[in-house]
Formats: sequence, C-alpha cells, structure tokens
Amino acid sequence: MEWHVETEKLAAIYEKSKRELWNPADLPWDGLDPGDFTREQRLGIMYWFAVLANFDASGPAVFARATIQAFEKHEEDPVRKCFFSITRDEMNHEECCQRTIAKLWPGGPLDWTPADDLESAAHNNIGWLYHNGGRYWNGYTSAVGKYSLPVLFTSFMMGEMAASTLFRGMSSGTHHPVFSKMFERIGRDEARHLKICMTILENEWPGLTDETRALITRQLRAGFVFLSMILWEPPEGFWELPPYFLNNHRVLMDHARQAGLGVLSYEEQAENWRVAMAHIRAIVERWGIAFPAIPELDLEGVPVDFIDPEEIIPVF
Repeated sequence: MEWHVETEKLAAIYEKSKRELWNPADLPWDGLDPGDFTREQRLGIMYWFAVLANFDASGPAVFARATIQAFEKHEEDPVRKCFFSITRDEMNHEECCQRTIAKLWPGGPLDWTPADDLESAAHNNIGWLYHNGGRYWNGYTSAVGKYSLPVLFTSFMMGEMAASTLFRGMSSGTHHPVFSKMFERIGRDEARHLKICMTILENEWPGLTDETRALITRQLRAGFVFLSMILWEPPEGFWELPPYFLNNHRVLMDHARQAGLGVLSYEEQAENWRVAMAHIRAIVERWGIAFPAIPELDLEGVPVDFIDPEEIIPVF
C-alpha cells in the first residue's frame, strides 16, 4: 500500500504506455483475405507467426511473473507499473499471432492435420519449436529468483533490442496494410520496453561485481543463441532440433517472404542482427562488461563455449 517514486523517468514511460495503448482487434482484419495468397504462402505466413508466437506467447507469463516479484520485493511504484504495462503489451502481441493464424490457417499452429509433405514439414517444425519453448520456460522459472536485477535486465534488454530491430525492418518491408500497421505498433511497444530496461539498468549497473559482469557476458551470448531463431537462423548452443529442421525452416520462410510479409533476406537479417549487437556492445562496454564472441556474425569478444538451457533468460 505504498507508491514510492524514485525514478521519475520510469513514471513518465508508464504514462506514455497508457497513451499509446492499442487494440489488435482494431487492425483492418477484413483486408486480410486468404484468397490473396497461394496455399504455400498462407502456410509460410502461418509458420512465421508460429515461430514468433514461440517467443511472444512467453512474454505475458514472463513479465507477469516479474511483476509479481517486483511487488514481493517492494520495488518502487513505477517499476511495478512498467512491468505491468509490458505484460499487457505482450498479450497484444500474442493476440496478433493468434488472429493472423486463425485467419489464414484455421487450427494452426498445431491443431490441424497435414495433407502433404510441405504441410508435414511445417507441422513438425512447429512441434519442435513448442518443445524448445517448454525448455526455455523451465530455465526462466528457475533463473528469475536466482539472478540479480542487473543480470535479468541485461537479458530483457537483449530481447527488446532484438524485437525493436526485427519489427522496424518488417514494418517497412511488408506489402500488406494489416501487417504494416501491426509491425509498426509492435515495434513502438518494443522500443518503449527497451527504454524501460535501459532506465532500470542505469540504476542497477553502477557498482557491479566481477562475478556479475561475467554472468552478464554469458547472458549476452545466450541471448544471441536463443533469439536468432526469429531474427536469423538458430545456431548451436540451445536449440534441440532434428537435422532436417533448418532446411524446412528456410523453405517455409521463403514462402512467407514471397507472400510479402516483409521477411528480410538471410544477408539482411544477418546485417540487422550485427547492427543490434553492435548497439548492445557499446552499451555494456561502458560499464566494464566484456562482450561475448559471436563468431556466427564475425564479432570478436570473450569466448563463451557452453550455454546451459537454464541460463537462457531473454524474452521478446
């Protein structure tokens, strides 16, 4: 029953979140006609949103748990309110996945029976994504009470940086008004979430111990491995996937790209990810935190050889 305010900037961000609130139901869904796409394109779009949902469906639960913890630890009032606002936003983002899939592929992502090899490939890949999403959730629930705020929020920051990068690129690349408006709004939300994370980290990073800095370095590598599934392609280190997964993934992503969804090319995705990681590097190195090597993007840094699934914290 107390409402202490120590960080006025967070209180202002929460007020802004209320002014920018939007309703996914108000998007021009009548303009999303399944007949405008081939079967392969509809399947590709459904698959892309299923991949996104593997991240976005964790968002409401992750930040709901963080909100509860903020109350339990008597964090200042704007921290509690900002966590709540992220939880609400993430539910909107999940709803966008739900509505798109229901419109273009009823029964998706998993409650349908494949009719040919391409559909079987999509259904199988989505099942593997769901399996890995469960592994992520188990890791997060064990980590959220174990790690300090600087470690947790560096991980959250990583996810928000990735998300704002993705949706900024897709909102300008898509040819469809529903997706353009959707990605623009989601991107705006994610940029605000990033500001929340950065504001909290500016309060928490001073006085870091060497042990905490080392943990943050590992979290940055873990975040790259985890988030590359939606921003690029999944590297080794977390994802339990069969050998045929990646080829199926590429074929289905190509169909989504050809449908005008705004999916960037492999090279464009890599460059976007490289730019985002450069921003993160500049931020953390100011506080004496070593940046991990990202050999997949030819980025030098401290080698991090093994990522335990229970160390994966980043959300989207």
